[in-house]
Amino acid sequence: MTVLQYKIDFALVLRVANANPNGDPLNGNRPRTSYDGIGEITDVCLKRKLRDRLQESGEAIYVQSDDRRIDEHRSLAERAKAVLGSKLGGPETVALACQAWFDVRAFGNLFAIKAAKKSKAKADVGDDSESDTGISIGIRGPVTLQSAFSIQPVEITSTQITKSVSGEGDGTKRGSDTMGMKHRVDHGIYLSFGSINPQLAERTSFSGADAAVLKAILPKLLENDASAARPEGSMEVLKLVWWQHPSKSGLCSSAKVHRSLAVDSEGNVTVTKIDGLTEEIIDGF
Repeated sequence: MTVLQYKIDFALVLRVANANPNGDPLNGNRPRTSYDGIGEITDVCLKRKLRDRLQESGEAIYVQSDDRRIDEHRSLAERAKAVLGSKLGGPETVALACQAWFDVRAFGNLFAIKAAKKSKAKADVGDDSESDTGISIGIRGPVTLQSAFSIQPVEITSTQITKSVSGEGDGTKRGSDTMGMKHRVDHGIYLSFGSINPQLAERTSFSGADAAVLKAILPKLLENDASAARPEGSMEVLKLVWWQHPSKSGLCSSAKVHRSLAVDSEGNVTVTKIDGLTEEIIDGF
């Protein structure tokens, strides 16, 4: 496959209605917000959803979630050793990893693998500690994805809930675990930006065909992702805006491209034309 020959920028417009798009575990799982009430869905959360959709479409994924794991490997180290084998740590590791997994050649990865033997320095000084050395191989991917932020402050509704059955004690009285809270964003339009760098694509062999797969998957980002906090239909991708530059270096900065997009409170998008840049507005799935 031909390595990507042109720069790409993209934007995702998302709608949230009566859902918790990304709870903060350090804040009682309330939806993430800034001090001025702007809602946030972290880039880590978005990449997890993107990996899941790619995996569902048949792409090989290295960082699999436990509930969607399709192989027998229960850790990343096991999966890396099983696929890379004896080449792990050698000069061919990066090429093999990028060839094996879509998310590695797209987002990059840090392979931190514990070595089987103690370092020579420790052995020379007679160190009997159990601390082993290891290898760390960093791969920088061409696809970057920003956190999604609401275009206006969001209102959060918190509801106290109770369970009819206690999970503690002998069942004769309610335990502390019968009380809880649920939180939701009543309504919010979120916007996230991303980019694909062709110079970094050369290092991971990210191709034009890979970019086409990403373009096809992004409008389906929130499908098959329902939960009690995010019921079916409570979150959706409204629009994917896809800009293609005419060259590797790009016609202008990504920041300028992103500023050409305006989104109103209902999720309607307006794109200011930049001469020489090809833009496409794609409806969500």
